[in-house]
Amino acid sequence: MNNKTCALANVDVDSVLHPYTDARQHQQLGPLMIERGEGIYVYDTDGKEYIEAMSGLWSVALGFSEERLVKAAETQLRTLPFYHIFNHKAHAPSTKLARKLLDLAPVPMSKVFFTNSGSEANDTIVKLIWYRNNALGKPQKKKLISRLNAYHGVTVMSASLTGLPNNHRGFDLPLPQVLHVSCPHYYRYGNPGETQEQYADRLAQELEALILTEGPDTIAAFFGEPLMGAGGVLVPPRTYWQKIQAVCRKYDILLIADEVICGFGRTGAMFGCDTFDIYPDAMLLSKQLSSSYQPIAAVLINEKIYEPIADQSHQIGTLGHGLTATGHPVAAAVSLENIRIIQEDNLVGRAADLGALLMEKLSCFSDHPLVGEVRGQGLISAVELVADKATKARFSMPGKVGSYLAQRAQHHGIITRNIGDAIAFCPPLITTEAEIQKIVDRFQWALSDTERWYCSK
Repeated sequence: MNNKTCALANVDVDSVLHPYTDARQHQQLGPLMIERGEGIYVYDTDGKEYIEAMSGLWSVALGFSEERLVKAAETQLRTLPFYHIFNHKAHAPSTKLARKLLDLAPVPMSKVFFTNSGSEANDTIVKLIWYRNNALGKPQKKKLISRLNAYHGVTVMSASLTGLPNNHRGFDLPLPQVLHVSCPHYYRYGNPGETQEQYADRLAQELEALILTEGPDTIAAFFGEPLMGAGGVLVPPRTYWQKIQAVCRKYDILLIADEVICGFGRTGAMFGCDTFDIYPDAMLLSKQLSSSYQPIAAVLINEKIYEPIADQSHQIGTLGHGLTATGHPVAAAVSLENIRIIQEDNLVGRAADLGALLMEKLSCFSDHPLVGEVRGQGLISAVELVADKATKARFSMPGKVGSYLAQRAQHHGIITRNIGDAIAFCPPLITTEAEIQKIVDRFQWALSDTERWYCSK
């Protein structure tokens, strides 16, 4: 165990099975113990400062010390710390939040169902889609299409929708109802001489071919993040979403927009659907919904989905789905205050401006021998490292160089995330111009360290 964890006499650092962690390696290295946060910074138990350039997990829009959110939670805890919304019960925070989300939605939505996480939101919409299709007398219309490199969560169904191999290996996933098509990464998968529009045509044709092979009457929905986050910050090629939507409409396939990372300003608009002109039948929201000060997520569904569900619940006598903390009053109150701050401080516009600045500064590394692509939209970006710029060749051991750079970045006081060999940036929406420069400077130091290490091998 490392010195830091040994010094924590009153903390049992071996008691937790950590997500997305090599458990055996963790036994040797121990954790980085984060003690407190202030603005966009977090501090470990030795007092060392880090810029949290990933907003925790793509989620802390307002930083780590927003007093208005703390006060909203405290006020609600003193008023009504918990109540459920089962069996015709309700309370003001969840009701007000639902109304606010319906008002904000980029396309008409009818109802909101609350969950505790994006994974549960994805599971919930699948159950609702199946419930709806049974109500419509279409019991065979149950298959779901997602994409390779997609991230939709880690529960059994949401992990199946996820298109990352390590979310499937060892878990007997994906479930057979889930199909995957190619991810829309033009830099990596576009053919030589192929324009972005032609690449989008090819992906739409691939989707249509899969639908026809499986049978349109068996396909219930297409799931997609407007911009793919955990798969590498993959920005869709021009015309991609227009063409994908056209295929879905042609074959009466519901379009589900997973806005868990993109929502509430991350892409420089309130939602990724606004940014990429997407017209979904359902939207899944979480993360920046509460700036992760409280666990909460939301499923927004349109009338097309809602009406058959309402009829079916009436026939059965209940909608047999719900969670103890569905619409939790404290989480809802914090989310309402979080949205107020985002709107009052124009943080959506700020994300667009700061995102352009971050992209401008990161693009200065485009000529670096280890940098293949700099990409992003709004205040979410990535720098992909490659072994050979001319051929876009990956490193012989994928992820090792990216992991080394992330470690050096942490050494220099910036927490990023390597997704394989792509280094992701997703700083809080409250980040300043000066702090953007700090992020870029510290990344440059880490990149220089990585180049020296790589060239010395």
